[in-house]
Amino acid sequence: MSTQSLNQGGVVQRLARARAVMSQNGIYALLVPSADPHLSEYLPEYWQGRQWLSGFHGSVGTLIITPTFAGVWADSRYWEQATKELAGSTIELVKLVPGQPGPLEWLAEQTPKGETVSVDGAVFALASARTLESRLKERGAFLRTDIDLLNLVWEGRPSLPVKPLYEHLAPQATVGRVEKLAQLRETLTQRKANAHFIATLDDIAWLFNLRGADVPFNPVFVSFALIQERQATLFVDLTKVSSELRDSLLKEGVTLRDYNEIASALLALPESTRLLVDPARVTCGLLGNLKAGVKLIEGLNPTTLAKSQKSLDDAFYIRQAMEQDGAALCEFFAWLESAWGRERITELTIDERLTAARASRPDFVSLSFNTIAAFNANGAMPHYHATEQAHALIEGDGLLLVDSGGQYLGGTTDITRMVPVGQVSDEQKRDCTRVLKGVIALSKAHFPRGILSPLLDSIARAPLWADGVDYGHGTGHGVGYFLNVHEGPQVIAYQAAPAPQTAMQPGMITSIEPGTYKPGRWGVRIENLVLNREAGSSEFGTFLKFETLTMCPIDTRCLEPSLLTRDEVEWLDAYHAEVRERLGPLLDGDALEWLKARTEPVGATG
Repeated sequence: MSTQSLNQGGVVQRLARARAVMSQNGIYALLVPSADPHLSEYLPEYWQGRQWLSGFHGSVGTLIITPTFAGVWADSRYWEQATKELAGSTIELVKLVPGQPGPLEWLAEQTPKGETVSVDGAVFALASARTLESRLKERGAFLRTDIDLLNLVWEGRPSLPVKPLYEHLAPQATVGRVEKLAQLRETLTQRKANAHFIATLDDIAWLFNLRGADVPFNPVFVSFALIQERQATLFVDLTKVSSELRDSLLKEGVTLRDYNEIASALLALPESTRLLVDPARVTCGLLGNLKAGVKLIEGLNPTTLAKSQKSLDDAFYIRQAMEQDGAALCEFFAWLESAWGRERITELTIDERLTAARASRPDFVSLSFNTIAAFNANGAMPHYHATEQAHALIEGDGLLLVDSGGQYLGGTTDITRMVPVGQVSDEQKRDCTRVLKGVIALSKAHFPRGILSPLLDSIARAPLWADGVDYGHGTGHGVGYFLNVHEGPQVIAYQAAPAPQTAMQPGMITSIEPGTYKPGRWGVRIENLVLNREAGSSEFGTFLKFETLTMCPIDTRCLEPSLLTRDEVEWLDAYHAEVRERLGPLLDGDALEWLKARTEPVGATG
């Protein structure tokens, strides 16, 4: 019997136990989101309940169980993966498609009158809870958030992580804790709040200049924070904090309490409290501990906007991190070219060798996400990840897509490059060139300060749309400073709501990563990170432009230069000249020769 079938059998048994517990507690439907009390993207094992119960390992998805139905809602990035992993489990894949009901809408439509939907309030965003409760109420149904049914089913549930905290120190930490807390309190005063509750781990890590390793790829730690007028309290497993760090925090006005004391601390807030919270970034279960008289002041966490706007001092260290990352990639690509035909190379080999190249670089801490090394057809799955059980041997002809990134003390990187394997077809070259045209179009854009970031999406897509081509994901996501590789509030995606907090401001770092995906054949994506810089003012206002941060050659052997305009060729040649100038001093030997070869000017064409 295969491992997959064993897993499927386990899922069927878990579903049966879940339904038995649901029946005992008068629950009609169980909602299991991919979430934790901090609403993180990457979850500690303790909160990977959706994965454990369904057998679907995608990072995003929602499970719903009723007496007669079980389904996982997932978007197009995960359809192929979910189809394979859910086979034989009795769980249906429900494809998230614009215009079709999402999981909350489905529950509102399908839950019979008088029945109850249960979700663990500790991991369910307040805004989502309000929406679902309101819709269920219209049907005469109920929402219950006070019980963790999963905990009654999950035998051998993993423990919470216990890795130690450490300080993010100067010079890379360019602003101290005391100053950040003072700035936050000024914002609270402006918003007429006298307390602020933070549950999001990246906000907490940034505010306190602390880092950890509780969550894969993101250097954060499981915690809560409560900021008041004269007191800042960090709720964390105290065994993870050294006596030296505890003393340092205390001297700077930060009190430590155990992680599990957050409920009692919220309950202890006086009814006169005016508590600032972000309803999209805090769970209903946590806020359920508040006294009835506590007034909620709702809005974006101030730290979310503050940490998105990197200073010029931050930018200095970010550029250094990008250079070290680019040098590691050059060393990797030089090895790869020398290994063709001499070594057996798989997608797993790519991951191993590239990770090793990064690990040898100064100030490297960890990867920033699972490396995507995808050959030919695998590249058509945007979030593909090779495993020991399923990966491709890289041989013959085609395109290798490598999407990877690292965490450095001075910044977070995320880069995608295309690699030619054997002969690259004319159609593949056209696809790569078209995607590059999209990268260049947006990279060169000037735009008004404060423009809502989703509105920029069409600039990158226009060269693809012109040929009747499109891609299903967004063009860009925000990136942290030695923090999460996916951070808001800005996002370049027409599918995203153009909310006020997405306004583009100086210092924001965003990816530019258009793509083309042809299922069963190949996928193309080219990605750079860019920094919002001021571009001058006129009678029409203040404008911004992008500084390209990512430093690594774009392999011109995957391109058809005749399809590039003169302006596009000039951009590519100028970019390669800068890459050569900045990375050259960090390289020698084969890596340096590879850099020189891959940054040769394309020349005037088109």
